[in-house]
Amino acid sequence: MSKITIAQKAGFCFGVKRAIRLAEEAVLHNKTVSVIGPIIHNPQEVARLEKLGIKTINKPYRENGVLILRTHGIPLSLYNELKNKKSVEIIDAVCPFVKRAQKIVADLAAKKEPIVIVGEKEHPEIIALRSYCNNKCIVINSAQEAKRAANSKKIKAGSKLNIVSQTTQSLENFDKIVKTLKKNYEVKVFNTICKATFDRQNAASKLAKTADLMIVIGGKNSANTTRLAQICKKNAKTKHIEAAGDLKKEWFKNKNNICLTAGASTPDWIIKEIRSDIEKFVNKLNSKEK
Repeated sequence: MSKITIAQKAGFCFGVKRAIRLAEEAVLHNKTVSVIGPIIHNPQEVARLEKLGIKTINKPYRENGVLILRTHGIPLSLYNELKNKKSVEIIDAVCPFVKRAQKIVADLAAKKEPIVIVGEKEHPEIIALRSYCNNKCIVINSAQEAKRAANSKKIKAGSKLNIVSQTTQSLENFDKIVKTLKKNYEVKVFNTICKATFDRQNAASKLAKTADLMIVIGGKNSANTTRLAQICKKNAKTKHIEAAGDLKKEWFKNKNNICLTAGASTPDWIIKEIRSDIEKFVNKLNSKEK
């Protein structure tokens, strides 16, 4: 009989729960509620919120009413512009861990200290984070990029570097980049990876070592979910899916230990729906074998 196990740490983190709660409360009391960009990186949850009346926009300049700041944050210049608009009420749903990283970068920029940000250059969180030092930083996403930056003299040899991380980075990748940069520079490390990210990665890694098949649930545009899938692939056959409709019955044939995890922006209702469908597939396969 196949066993289905869900990781101890999976699904919504504190910051995402807070953002969803703020959005749902806002739409109860206001006719016009908008979010600049997806509030979280989960298309299905964003669609559910849109049905409640919370619309996702990309250009907020003409907006009136309630405007929610997404969990990943927005560029500082845009925030300063919006907060001065009398026709807009801002609800700040930025993840507290993201805000902590923004404060660190802003403080370092005020001291004119060199900054390296570990993360994906075009990710919304990093775009916002870079704005807190007026883009006067270097963004690096791998040890190879760190080595190239040093070899190209992009960073002056012997410089004192301050290293900050995207909150959803893997600790392993962050540590590799820090180790690489230490060979050429004096570094001060600010580990701004959030605890929820670390806990989910750690739980997923341990569970994958026991799995015949690992199912990672979450948005394909979610950085933390993508990293969960990368971590799981090191230890087990892994499928990264967004919704129950992505499942294929043949994946579960002859699989005794099926394990699930989910990104920090994946709601419980999707996890439950997927688990239920996997159970149906497994039961059908087992009945055929009998």
